[in-house]
Amino acid sequence: MTVALDTAAHDAIDLETDRWAALRRRDPAADGRFVYAVRSTGVYCRPSCAARAARPENVVFYATNAEAEQAGFRPCKRCRPDEPSQTDRRAEAVASACRLIEAAEEAPQLEELAATAGMSPHHFHRIFKQVTGVTPRAYVQAHRAARVADALKQAGSVTEAIYEAGYGSSGRFYETAAARLGMTPTSYRKGGMGETIRFAVGVCSLGSILVATTDRGVCAILLGDDPDMLLRDLQDRFPKADLIGGDSGFEAIVAQVVGLVEAPGTGLALPLDIGGTAFQQRVWQALRAIPAGRTASYAEIANAIGEPAAVRAVARACGANPLAVAIPCHRVLRSDGGLSGYRWGVERKRDLLDRERKEAAQ
Repeated sequence: MTVALDTAAHDAIDLETDRWAALRRRDPAADGRFVYAVRSTGVYCRPSCAARAARPENVVFYATNAEAEQAGFRPCKRCRPDEPSQTDRRAEAVASACRLIEAAEEAPQLEELAATAGMSPHHFHRIFKQVTGVTPRAYVQAHRAARVADALKQAGSVTEAIYEAGYGSSGRFYETAAARLGMTPTSYRKGGMGETIRFAVGVCSLGSILVATTDRGVCAILLGDDPDMLLRDLQDRFPKADLIGGDSGFEAIVAQVVGLVEAPGTGLALPLDIGGTAFQQRVWQALRAIPAGRTASYAEIANAIGEPAAVRAVARACGANPLAVAIPCHRVLRSDGGLSGYRWGVERKRDLLDRERKEAAQ
């Protein structure tokens, strides 16, 4: 019982310390996690409030607005903690713009998207990139390519799929098709037919590892216990691709990937051939923005890409990630900080996070 009480007290001290640090930084990222109230004024504020700093002895922290109001405090008229934060408002505006792009037959112009969001074009462009990690134009291109990817599986021809996706000409699509699909449209439509993918299966401290590349970069890093299962996974992804075992020169690529697994905070100095849908690409880009040794929740990733309601879709995108460690989906936790499912096993996830924390502490 004493040990449990000591642990609870220690956690409470850590929480108080973290809140004071966020308050001193006026950290917008802490908005929504807690509020602070000032006894001398009778108001409660967001951590990011620009009001003059209060005396420490007058400050008390609350987890929610309701707790602060139950204690007799009223919301600050400057930071308005009882209303959506600026971050939330921007995320919602960008999410609405993304839905408008996805529903439109023809790509909306920047001016139209900005007007819908109630911003100037320049300001909207900056906020959109800040929230999603890509420009509005890049998002339009990624979404169109995803529509082509879906249409290629059903349309009678590649040309038909391109026009169904909203491209005015096939030339405009082919300029970026390989980068978006991970191969040419015809190869994608035919399950990778005509595409050459080199691969090798090796061993690392986390078990078996499969590394595969196209001419554009690493397209798969798979972890597991059974090498045959990893190869079947690759074959299922590209059932008609020409899979070729890597030669002696390929060993250097595998060695770099294994090095990343052993020291996941170091990064990978190899190009990646990232496919996926437009939504998955946004999620994966947000994952790559999480610093080594740090973590984020699925909800935080959803907010970061401007889709606060898409928490489950974010989790599915993490599960679809074909590039273990290089796209660090192991850095995403549940909102309560607990480990959640990991495509390559929760124990591997825990091990990778422990390694990164040790690297960061050195």
